Amino acid sequence: MTEYFTVTRTLNAPRELVFEAITTPEHFAVWFGTAAVEVPQDTLTMDVRPGGAFRAVMHLPDGHRIHWSGEYQVVEPPAHLAMTLTDQPGDDAGLPVLFDLEEVDGGTRLTIRQDRSDFTDEQVAATIEGYNAFIDDIERVLATMQNA
Repeated sequence: MTEYFTVTRTLNAPRELVFEAITTPEHFAVWFGTAAVEVPQDTLTMDVRPGGAFRAVMHLPDGHRIHWSGEYQVVEPPAHLAMTLTDQPGDDAGLPVLFDLEEVDGGTRLTIRQDRSDFTDEQVAATIEGYNAFIDDIERVLATMQNA
């Protein structure tokens, strides 16, 4: 049986805008990896349609690089996105990460769910911390988008 861990936050923006922030390369590059990590646009491929490819390279402050790959499996704007995601390109990416966007009073409830697969409790905690940092930066992207 698949066991997911979940991160949920309410964002002060309409879900169409949140979906755009998640799926548009210029916005994605800003929040993916958080403010501490650069994701150059020329390393980013986002073919946001079922079967479309995802590729990105994170440039870490210490000079290391993390190569990400995946595939969009379900794209239902502005409510749902499912994509595989791995930092081991060429390996099985496993079950997709699920992004659900629900309209609520005051904005959009964003829920991110990921299969814990063979993660240790420490890896799950670190991944949850990472998703929360992503969402912090998504909030900053949304503020910029809304003030544009």
